[in-house]
Parts: sequence; C-alpha cells; structure tokens
Amino acid sequence: MNPAMLQPFLTTALPIMLTVLVAVLVNNKRLDDMKTDIARRLDKIEQRLEKIEAKLDNHENRIIRLEERTSPLAGIR
Repeated sequence: MNPAMLQPFLTTALPIMLTVLVAVLVNNKRLDDMKTDIARRLDKIEQRLEKIEAKLDNHENRIIRLEERTSPLAGIR
C-alpha cells in the first residue's frame, strides 16, 4: 500500500469511523437501559393488575354468597 494513500485515510476516514463506532455503542447502551426500564415498569403494572384481580375474585365470592342468602328460591330447595 502506498503511504501517500494512507495519509487521507488516517486524517479523514478513521476519525469518522471511530465517531460512528462510539455513537453506535453509546446508543446501544441507551437502548439497553430503556429496555430495562420498560421491563421494570411492566413488572410493576403486572403486580398491580394481580392485586386488582385478587380483589375482584374476592368480591365475586361475596356476591355469590349474598345472592345465595337473598335468593327467593333458596328456601324452596
């Protein structure tokens, strides 16, 4: 390789390539951080939904018991 051809590469192309490489690595880290944050938030939402579901199940059981106690057909059996 001719050293005269290597000079423009070292002065222009190499810094550009290094800058692009650093930018890709930094953005990749940011994407990983965002994925982690989203996963954490989704876990919190899932926990809240499970709590709500448990409360609804409890209310469903209470409604069934109330319906059984107040049903006009309960004494006929």
